[in-house]
Amino acid sequence: MTKKQFTSKIDELVKLQGYQKPEYHFGVLKLDSNENFVINKQLQQDLINAAQKNSDVREYPLGRAERLVESIANYVNLPKQMVGIGNGSDQILDIILSNFASKKTKIMTSNPTFGFFEERCKLYQIPTIKIPFAKDMTLDIADFLSKSKQADIIYLDSPNNPTGFQFKKDEITELVKKFDGLVIIDEAYGEFSDYSLASLTKKFENLIVVKTFSKTFGLAGLRLGYVLADKKFIDVFSRVLQYPYPLNTLTIESGILVLQKINQIQETTQIIKEERARIIKKLRETGAFDVFDSKANFVLFDARGADKRIYTALLEQGISIRKLGKIGKHEGCLRVTVGTKDMNSKFLLAIRDLLK
Repeated sequence: MTKKQFTSKIDELVKLQGYQKPEYHFGVLKLDSNENFVINKQLQQDLINAAQKNSDVREYPLGRAERLVESIANYVNLPKQMVGIGNGSDQILDIILSNFASKKTKIMTSNPTFGFFEERCKLYQIPTIKIPFAKDMTLDIADFLSKSKQADIIYLDSPNNPTGFQFKKDEITELVKKFDGLVIIDEAYGEFSDYSLASLTKKFENLIVVKTFSKTFGLAGLRLGYVLADKKFIDVFSRVLQYPYPLNTLTIESGILVLQKINQIQETTQIIKEERARIIKKLRETGAFDVFDSKANFVLFDARGADKRIYTALLEQGISIRKLGKIGKHEGCLRVTVGTKDMNSKFLLAIRDLLK
């Protein structure tokens, strides 16, 4: 590559927006990134302490990743040969895109969808076909199936981020069955929903399910993701495409240990589901918002033109939620993470006061 080609490439990349992370605000109630604060912080600290005792970070994590894979396989009830791991689900999606898609590949997804995936498609110049949500933030499966004939790959985050929408299981199963191409299902928020497609990877070799420890397990800071798919794909992914050591030792050990606390994790997941229903109910009762159903650990609502005012007013009260703006036919969308009962109550009380 010549100097001119190098600078030209930089100029080309500068034009890309890149994945937009939320603004950082120190000392606020953080309900903007769909993190799991219902999990007791002491539980996570105990996990880290135990992981440190089990680790010698002077060594490469030889053999440790295999133990994590076995633990995940037991959790999802699949053979270990159908499980791969990565540095967050983001990295796994990046590997799939960079090796199985190209400028000639058309990827169909919803609009909106996971922002990182969209930006990665732009980076690799992969054309996308985006199917917009209806006014009530739902997708029509018949329409999706019909338009899928134009695509080579389907990507769906299930549930969707940022809407919280999820197809019915029989509908998405039919989509996988009928589509003659690769189907990538991103289940980052899967445990907060009613089902997972993990078991279908035994039946459909064109199905890849990507999951993470960031949400349900509350390990967002450790960057641990995993992928479930046909044995042949996982062999190539783990042996050829993935880094030799994709995860650090502490992350590996923490992943193994947190899976031993699955009962506590499931209890917190149930709390989040109940609190999600409460937030939706209370926001709807105000009559001031269009509030959308959610199968994730967040709630999307349209503030009907008052989104900037509400976002700023909440921030002034020490509460940070996600400002999303226009989504489909809705101009002023906001998204709030489902936190602890106390956190959610503070948010709802602040909303009530703002509407007086």
